[in-house]
Amino acid sequence: MLKIAYHPIYKHPLPDGHRFPMIKYDLLPQQLIYEGTCESDNFFEPDFPNKQHILAVHDSSYFEELNALKIKPSAARKIGFPLSKELVNREHIIADGTIKGCEFALKNKIAMNIAGGTHHAYSNRGEAFCMLNDQAIGARYLLNQKRSKKILIVDLDVHQGNGTAEIFQNDSSVFTFSMHGASNYPFKKENSDLDIPLEKGTNDETYLKILKETLPKLMDKVAPDFIFYLCGVDVLATDKLGTLGMTIEGCFERDRFVLQTCKDLNIPVQCSMGGGYSPDIKTIVEAHANTFRLAQQIFF
Repeated sequence: MLKIAYHPIYKHPLPDGHRFPMIKYDLLPQQLIYEGTCESDNFFEPDFPNKQHILAVHDSSYFEELNALKIKPSAARKIGFPLSKELVNREHIIADGTIKGCEFALKNKIAMNIAGGTHHAYSNRGEAFCMLNDQAIGARYLLNQKRSKKILIVDLDVHQGNGTAEIFQNDSSVFTFSMHGASNYPFKKENSDLDIPLEKGTNDETYLKILKETLPKLMDKVAPDFIFYLCGVDVLATDKLGTLGMTIEGCFERDRFVLQTCKDLNIPVQCSMGGGYSPDIKTIVEAHANTFRLAQQIFF
């Protein structure tokens, strides 16, 4: 059975007019159940993880300051959300959803998190709606628990996974791959193990050609025994914070190719949703829902 991390805390209240579409975290599971892609049994509710799993990735001083809501105002502004205890709790629970998702992926070959993909969180700071790096925490958890020896992170959000690249910059057990908009945030990029920056307006045909030429070779080279897939839908041409020119159909084919490749190679995969900022919430939900539909079709 496809297992999906979801908690009501994912939909955190924000000031009117805030550009982050929190409502998607309510609408997406509702849509999946309404259309019959999923049932209530598919969803599990994460909790607070053992803090040692977080401290294996994040500096203790940053972690303690974040929990005490004592990070500097300038650092808080870079996060982009009004800082609160509930917001920080939310980040803990998202991370636990990915940790538990790793266990479900080892059992079922795939698991999903309705939220997550917080790849702008560095070891010692948060940025751009990200405070704790859920997939980095999940990767370190697997390695420390001796559940994995070699991990590949496939980050196809439109924004480079700068925090993830920094966290694993000196760790050969995790290979970071980011394919992103060249002119998108972050404007100062970190060095992933493989970065593919894409020009403005890159369309479905060009994007998919590059991905299909790159990923199989990368799988062969890295030989991972576990994959993290960050499947942001901010690659769409309609996205307010993106620069690429993809359609929903192209995004669907991107997800189909990645998930089918994982299935064909028998490599467990954990998926976190990442970004999506199209003006019409229906577009965001539909693009995200496609990833879950494909997971059901391909793996179950």
